[in-house]
This record gives sequence, C-alpha cells and structure tokens, in this order.
Amino acid sequence: MLILVIAIASFGLVILYSAAGGSVRPWALSQGIRFVVFLSGALLIARIPEDVWRQAALPGYVLIVALLFAVELLGAVRGGSQRWLDLGFIRLQPSEVMKPAIVLACARFYELLPPNETRRFGAIWPAALLIALPAGLVMLQPDLGTALMITSGGLTVMFLAGVPLRLFVGGALALAVAAPLAVNFLLHDYQRNRVLIFMDPESDPLGTGYHISQSKIAIGSGGMTGKGFLHGTQSHLDYLPEGHTDFVFATMAEEWGVLGGLFIIVAYLMVIRWGINVGLQAQSRFAKLAAAGLATTIFFYVAINLAMVMGLAPVVGIPLPLVSFGGSAQMTVFVCLGILMSIDRSNRVEKSW
Repeated sequence: MLILVIAIASFGLVILYSAAGGSVRPWALSQGIRFVVFLSGALLIARIPEDVWRQAALPGYVLIVALLFAVELLGAVRGGSQRWLDLGFIRLQPSEVMKPAIVLACARFYELLPPNETRRFGAIWPAALLIALPAGLVMLQPDLGTALMITSGGLTVMFLAGVPLRLFVGGALALAVAAPLAVNFLLHDYQRNRVLIFMDPESDPLGTGYHISQSKIAIGSGGMTGKGFLHGTQSHLDYLPEGHTDFVFATMAEEWGVLGGLFIIVAYLMVIRWGINVGLQAQSRFAKLAAAGLATTIFFYVAINLAMVMGLAPVVGIPLPLVSFGGSAQMTVFVCLGILMSIDRSNRVEKSW
C-alpha cells in the first residue's frame, strides 16, 4: 500500500512540475515537503492501538463539532468562505478533520448498539443527527463539496451497519423531490450556477461553464498516450483554470493520455481495495465499520473529482488526493491511511495470538 501511495504522490509531483512550466516552484517543492511530513504522521498514527480510536471516536467528534461552531464565530475568511481557524502557528480547517471523524463516530455508535436494534428507528435518527449537524455547519461556511463528503462517509457506515436498504431508497426519492427546492432556496448563487451549468455546460462556455469545457478539451486532446511531458497546451497556455488543484487530472490526461489516467485510477483502486480488506479481516464491529468507511472516504475523493473534471458531476471543489496541490485533502487522506494501518496492525497482533 505504501509503495502505491508513494507512486501516486510521485506522479503527482511530476504533474505539478509540468503545470508550473517545468519548475519545482511554486507547487511541486512545497507539495513534496508536505507529503513527507504527512506520510511520517501517518506512520506515527499507525502505532496508536485500535482501542484508542474506539474510545476517542465520540469525544473527538464532539470536539470537532465545537471547532465547527468556533469557525462560525471566529473563523478566518478567505476567498469569500469562512472555513478556517487561525491559531497563529497554523490555519486549521475543522471540516477536513470531520471526514474521518464522522466515520469513526458512526462506527462507534453502531458498535454500542445491540445488533438486533439496527433495523429499528432508534438506530437511524441518532446516526442521522450525528451526520446532519456537522454537514449543516459546513454548508454554512459555505462548502458544498465537504458537506457531501461528510454525509457520504456517515451514510456509508449506516449502510454497512445493516440499516434497511428501503430507507436509503426512500431517502433518495425524498432527496430527488426536494432537490429543486434546495437548488433554488438553500444553495448560494455560485453553487446554484454550478448545478445548472452541469446540466448544460455549453450554455455559458465563457462563464460558469468555462472550467468544465476546458477540462474536457484537455482530457480529450490527450488521446491514448498524451501530448508528452511538458507539452500540454491547455494548461501551459492558461486555458485550463485550476490546473494544479481541482482540475489536475485534466492537466495529467493532456500530457499522459488514457494510459496515465489508467495508472492513477488503478493505483487508487488497489489502495482502496487494501482498505476494504483491512475491514474484512478486522475482529471487532467498530474496526470493520471504521476501516470500510475510511476506505470509502478515499474512494469518494477520487470518484467525485474524476466525475467533476469529466463533466459527469457538478464542480464542487473536491481535489484529487495526493495529486492536487494543497495540504488539507492530503492530510485527511493520510489520517485515513494512518488509522487503517493502525487497524491492520491490530489485526496482525490478534492473529498472532
């Protein structure tokens, strides 16, 4: 798994080097330094016993919810969004930490719940409240993408815990009915425009639809083998916005083609498969649900970003982990990987006994 992670991140540094026109600054160098720091942190997290995560799941959730409330009261504003707490020595984004925290909290809740109660209403509303509270606070920042990630992680644990499928089907139908109202009355103007332009990107190709149109042009122009390293025109001529962050996959696909895209996708799938296997081999209900939920969180990162840059989903600002420039998503993924390694280590210790 670590070899795969290092391979993905190394390929990401190559892409960022190209996106900067053949320079390690301003992106590749700092991204590489963060990678080493976060990888070291994940290896330290892996040494923490599984029982610590079990006992800290719900108190940690409460602490992060309190930090989300603090963001609303004291948070720093950047780019029109209020998502960060300025602690002086670091800018903390509590919503990122909530992605693995919601998985651990829901896993702990269902471990404490008697198995015969899982299919009853008492097993649903507390978990739904655990998910809705942080997701609602994140929506106020506003950050639709992160709110969707938190919701997806929590719902995944609910589904794996055995909550009846009919409830998810009913919820999906209710969401479909309420979606038009949400788009018109709950979303901010720029979020509403992103949803509407997703339905018809060509309606505003030089405005709201510009990102998606240029991303698809870059991906399509790469063909099977790409235009070659440092020879991407869409990114180097600044036609592709955010080619080093949210749309880094389009930058890669233009230069490395379908083959480069398949390398990244297959590598991610192998990492996710490893995480699922950790859950399958776990002995406790908490470890099984937590490992599967954390692996699925990484999957949602990858799937949403790829769907976004290919025009298959609205642009919601989800980066491609380990590849996109930035520290928040990279930190979250390494926290997930660190906890997964911790659970895997516990599995190996239990098997040795």
